Amino acid sequence: MIGLLTEFASSLLICVLTAAAVHKLVQRHRLAVATSSLLGVGLPVGSVLSLAAAACEGLAAVAILSPAGRVAGAMLAAGLWVVYATALAVARLRGGAPFDCGCSFGTRARPIDALSLGRPLLLAAVAILVATSPAEPSTIGIFTAFAALAFFTLFWAAGELAALPSPKRRQVR
Repeated sequence: MIGLLTEFASSLLICVLTAAAVHKLVQRHRLAVATSSLLGVGLPVGSVLSLAAAACEGLAAVAILSPAGRVAGAMLAAGLWVVYATALAVARLRGGAPFDCGCSFGTRARPIDALSLGRPLLLAAVAILVATSPAEPSTIGIFTAFAALAFFTLFWAAGELAALPSPKRRQVR
């Protein structure tokens, strides 16, 4: 059972990391702006940091594919998500204005809320689970990979729904 859970979690991490890396490469300018806004640095520095994050995410995804690199890849992913959550928490404490975090398909400026902070921490916890689970000689099975892909799709869709502005309620007078 632990092996199946680890396979599922590993597959999920690979999906999330790959999508995040590709997203940063496809929408380079948008994610550079998001990074510079979040960290309060200039656009050139934000661009370099965003590309560095994409490289680390891609490296972590590839490492998790290999039983020999699974622990290192999962720890790299956990570290990235903890750094991101910390940057979000600091920005929230600074009282920063809503900004587009780049976490969804469309450009949407949002305040940093509990979901924004909780998502990277949840992913970091999953990565730590993968890193600390006993090594299994098996590889990721096709059914486990499809289950993780389906869960990732639901995870991404939930993020898209959460990024939508809340409906305005009519006030009854």
